Amino acid sequence: MAKRNFIKLTQIDKKGNAVTDTEGNAKFDTFITPTQIPFRKIYDAADLMDGKEDENSSSQSNIDQMLDMVVDIYNKQFTKDDLLDRLHAPDAIEELQQQIQFIAQGQMDEERKKELARII
Repeated sequence: MAKRNFIKLTQIDKKGNAVTDTEGNAKFDTFITPTQIPFRKIYDAADLMDGKEDENSSSQSNIDQMLDMVVDIYNKQFTKDDLLDRLHAPDAIEELQQQIQFIAQGQMDEERKKELARII
């Protein structure tokens, strides 16, 4: 069985507000990685995984690279703007890092594995 991962993005209405259920909980769209992720994506992500920044690079530039990488990992099922607008800010950087780490190491925590099993 191919190793897969997923990402959940908050549903947004036409006014840019989060969509909620009757209990006030946010609703999400869930995206699953493709069954085949080329090794080249790890190669391209090597500098991101090392946390190396060149002296001309800014934090925003590094975030842009992570956003682009995650969009690429998921074969453009969503856009960079979707990630910027639909990831919960306090968790966003950690989520992006976990997505890239999954590609580089093929690992995820047990809770995430259980949730993925429920999804697919």
